[in-house]
Amino acid sequence: MKKITLIILVLAGMFASCKKVLDIKDLKNYNPDEVWNDENLANAYMAGLYPMFGNWSPSLEQKSEQLAGIFWYADRITISNGEFKIWNYNRIRLINQAIKDVAEGGLKQELKDVIAAQAKFMRAYTYFEMVTYYGGVPYITEPQDRYTDSLHTPRNSTKECFELIVKDLDEAIAKLPKRHLASSPDYGKIDANFAMAFKAKVLLYKASPQFNPSNPWNNAYWNDAYTAAKTAYDELKAQGYRLVTNYSDIALVEKGPETVFAVVNAYPNKTTEWDNGVRPGSESRGPANSTPTWEFVKTFPMKDGKLYNDPTGLYYKTDAQFLQSYWENRDPRFDKSVVWNGKVYEVSGKAGKRQYTSLGIAHELDDFGVNPVAGVNSTNLDRYTGFFVLKNSLLRLKQAEVQQYDVDFVLMRFAEVMMNYAEAANETGRIAEALAILKEIRQRAGIEPGAAGNYGITATTREAMREAILAERNIEFCFEGHRFWDLRRLRMLNRLDGTTKTGVEAIAIQPGGADMPMSEARTKATAYQLTEANFRYSLLQVPRSGVKVNVVPEKYYFFPIQSDILDRNRNLVQNNNWGGAFNPTLE
Repeated sequence: MKKITLIILVLAGMFASCKKVLDIKDLKNYNPDEVWNDENLANAYMAGLYPMFGNWSPSLEQKSEQLAGIFWYADRITISNGEFKIWNYNRIRLINQAIKDVAEGGLKQELKDVIAAQAKFMRAYTYFEMVTYYGGVPYITEPQDRYTDSLHTPRNSTKECFELIVKDLDEAIAKLPKRHLASSPDYGKIDANFAMAFKAKVLLYKASPQFNPSNPWNNAYWNDAYTAAKTAYDELKAQGYRLVTNYSDIALVEKGPETVFAVVNAYPNKTTEWDNGVRPGSESRGPANSTPTWEFVKTFPMKDGKLYNDPTGLYYKTDAQFLQSYWENRDPRFDKSVVWNGKVYEVSGKAGKRQYTSLGIAHELDDFGVNPVAGVNSTNLDRYTGFFVLKNSLLRLKQAEVQQYDVDFVLMRFAEVMMNYAEAANETGRIAEALAILKEIRQRAGIEPGAAGNYGITATTREAMREAILAERNIEFCFEGHRFWDLRRLRMLNRLDGTTKTGVEAIAIQPGGADMPMSEARTKATAYQLTEANFRYSLLQVPRSGVKVNVVPEKYYFFPIQSDILDRNRNLVQNNNWGGAFNPTLE
């Protein structure tokens, strides 16, 4: 039999108790005594599973309107290709093995319970990912052996999968420590608070239109979602979880009161991608690969909480006026999330630095535009927009240090617990509760309360509040990877289908509006003397070549199981929106 060697390296600073390297040969037949009678090795085994929670990625929102790039070209997803295919049964096998073997080992019962609880949460988390992709999947809870077990397991129904996910989560919550404090050596491990918050998210998905297309808003599952969301909100709030005062500090000030669960990073042993991906190329190790679109820039409200083109707003502007002054009087989260031409951007320790994107003025790795007077051509027209991501950027890192980014990855924060609660409250007729949550979110953001004290929120119906919540999630969680999945679970992918994306070109002008001579503009820009108001702005569609329009068909509400997997398991049935007979919904 082929020998398989698994090396689980313990990440420095992640779990203080795991100091050994676990070397298990032949995963199918290794002696459990090697692991489950030794606390360090048992913890090391579990630590090897934690990468499942991911890490920062600058490109998470390229699937939505937030970032440049036409992600959804025609037939991006097919039955045979590898796009949006996850079939994590190798991980499920390792998790199930842990649950079985720890129970039979000689560890203290308290530690056995905690390890089994972590594993059950991991199992629920893994199955939830697959269910959001495909609907029901085979829900296997025992370790399978390819030599003795039948691997031709049929799919459980979607309803059965949700019930089993919740069962695993409830059992995990009962045995997990309530909370791992920031000062604890176990910080970064799963605790009951994270499990409660995640359970609320699971039940929000279960109630959503994705799984209930013929009864999207009045199905009974919304009551379950509300109960779980309110429980999580009340429990965590009572323990001191809260919104941090400064939106910029959510991730950058680590282990704060808003963080429910974070993946711990620590240079030099564990770093991740963020600044090397979102920064302008001149301040990074190459061109930025994630730049905000004009479409997204427009969605940030003004300081009064209303959109720029709302005639009732204090800061109302026409489209033409807004284009020439889009940075003025905005929701403060805009200033803390986005870099624009002429903005003060003190990156790499450069006091007073302003970032420019204007062609002929900006660095060649930063520029965007087609101005013929510039005398040069931009090489960034297919990837840039005239904007860059500021949110969560570690500005103190110098250009040569961007690959040392080690901010903890915040996977679940209290703001998400709050917004999940608001959504479930609204869909169960509790609009006042939803409004109260939105007001808290906007108050922290720094939006003006207004005469009515509603921070620009005018929603008085369930439908209007639904849109207000969705819009707030788009801003509050920008660049965090929520937007596409929110639209998908709400069956609103039509809002992406057929869309294009746009950037903004900046051309330096004199006080009277005439173009500034390029030599003068370059001299002033070198001294950071040009502000946003010293430019004229125009729109350019991006990318300038290749596919320019998103194609997001109805069938993407559930993805297909890959044909190779179906070929290996004759008992699996393909989803009915991809030519099979399996109904992936709850109906």
